[in-house]
Amino acid sequence: MTVAKLKHFTLTLSQVVALCLVWMCADIAVRQLHIPLPSNVFGMFLLLALLTFKLVKVDWLKAGSTWLIAEMLLFFIPAVIAIVNYQDLFAEQGGRILAVIGLSTILVLSVTALVVDKIYHYELKKLGEEQ
Repeated sequence: MTVAKLKHFTLTLSQVVALCLVWMCADIAVRQLHIPLPSNVFGMFLLLALLTFKLVKVDWLKAGSTWLIAEMLLFFIPAVIAIVNYQDLFAEQGGRILAVIGLSTILVLSVTALVVDKIYHYELKKLGEEQ
């Protein structure tokens, strides 16, 4: 392994650990403060706040988050195993499950598109005011 590859590996690993620490802090906060959100969702809001207030820079987490997204299929293996183990449930309720998955995917994509559009216009407006 070359020095550059070792450096990249160490950087990526440290960033994944940092993202895990954010999740762990969010999990502790959710449990202690009885926040009615899953830890991962609260952790995303926490990370968003840290990025927004520039307490954390995007570059500090970019390699780790890129690696996690690239390996996302690994995180879906338990879902595939559940489908294999509960074939009767999916035979009975499969249509409803697919409808919920389809609708929720459309909603997530729509809300994401709206948020990106609003932020894009906000940044354009901000850049126009600064010049």
